[in-house]
Amino acid sequence: MTTTSPAALAAGHWTVDAARSTATFRVGNLGKEATGTVPVIEGVIDVGADGLPVAISGTLDLSAIDTGIPRRDKDLRQRRFLDLDQHPVMSFTSGPAAATPAGWQVTGQLGVRGTTVTLTGDVEVSPAGTTSARLTARTSLDRRAIGIRAPAFMISRRVDIAVTATITHAERERRPPT
Repeated sequence: MTTTSPAALAAGHWTVDAARSTATFRVGNLGKEATGTVPVIEGVIDVGADGLPVAISGTLDLSAIDTGIPRRDKDLRQRRFLDLDQHPVMSFTSGPAAATPAGWQVTGQLGVRGTTVTLTGDVEVSPAGTTSARLTARTSLDRRAIGIRAPAFMISRRVDIAVTATITHAERERRPPT
């Protein structure tokens, strides 16, 4: 059975507006919830004639991670956690996306800490016209898959990640104003 997306995008090259995009995360920490933000550096979505992505890529600036607690941010830089001195960015690439009622399901490769893991997530698409759209991608990562070891009572295994991005249709961006 094929489901069509209610929010198909125009075919072509779409780029992420980094200034209007961010990533957030949520993880259990010592029985409480720790949250934080990570800036989006760049992103690209190539959309096929059917309105679905044929390729997606994006990069986050982990070196600018912000949990609101400077000591925690410093701890996350350490080799046993994110090893940010050696690996300051996180990247994601995927091939074609599958349509869902709210947008897309995407499976791709997440690169972080010098490790690559397969990750699947759902993307909600909110078109803002023919030249821009707002995307919200959500997924969960088992931190053990990227080599972060710690007792589960200290840091839960699951890290929930959300990326909210504004994208613009590149062909339309290049058109001179009339």
